Amino acid sequence: MYSINPEPCLHQIAQQFGVHDTTIGGWVKSYKEHDDQVVVRGSGNYASDEAKEIAHLKKQLRDTQDALNVLKKAISILGK
Repeated sequence: MYSINPEPCLHQIAQQFGVHDTTIGGWVKSYKEHDDQVVVRGSGNYASDEAKEIAHLKKQLRDTQDALNVLKKAISILGK
């Protein structure tokens, strides 16, 4: 079935941006619910700046623990 509407459908837009159809639908819904205002918190869409900082610190801790584990393995290999 063909649409007379010249605007692309959500599926086409989703493919163009490499996201799922429901993601685009959610953005449109949010836009309409907020009086045609785009509500964005930035990368990760965290609920607050504090939540974003906590996520960043958790990632930093994981990365540091991974590096420590690599160093421990290297020391045990070189010590033999």
